[in-house]
Amino acid sequence: MHWSGISVVVDPMRNVPAELDTDQGDLELGRLGNFVGFRLRRIQNQLSRNFAAVLADHDLRHGLFSALAIISANPGLSQIAVAREIGLDKSLAVIIIDDLERRKWARRERSQTDRRRHALFITPTGEAALDDMFAKLELVEHDVLETLSPEERHQLASLLDRIYTDCFR
Repeated sequence: MHWSGISVVVDPMRNVPAELDTDQGDLELGRLGNFVGFRLRRIQNQLSRNFAAVLADHDLRHGLFSALAIISANPGLSQIAVAREIGLDKSLAVIIIDDLERRKWARRERSQTDRRRHALFITPTGEAALDDMFAKLELVEHDVLETLSPEERHQLASLLDRIYTDCFR
């Protein structure tokens, strides 16, 4: 299966590919075009770069926004669950949770059911910061999502969720 959909322009006089205008994005994906991971990562890289730029005033480390959002949506979950859900090493998750606490965006409490475990909760300050970050994320993703119809956005989300659930859980 070849997904790139870009044909090579051939110089008829020499029967070799004509020079591509690489500044305009006229590159062949080659075999990379056959891999969904590359296609997802290419979009994710662009969105992450744009999101980081609009959040520069928050001075966020990788994974902090995602961790805060997951904690907000799942009050009381463990550090291990946060690490698993956002795909981080457990030791890095501890550093991120420490940073969230330092910023007073989240707090740890001893679990009521397992005293060895900490339950994580977002603070009101954390919710306010998260609201601000989500508003900025919506601006970053607006133009990308506008290229899709509401049905296509729903289909894309459903397909990505199915791949994650079926392959990584």
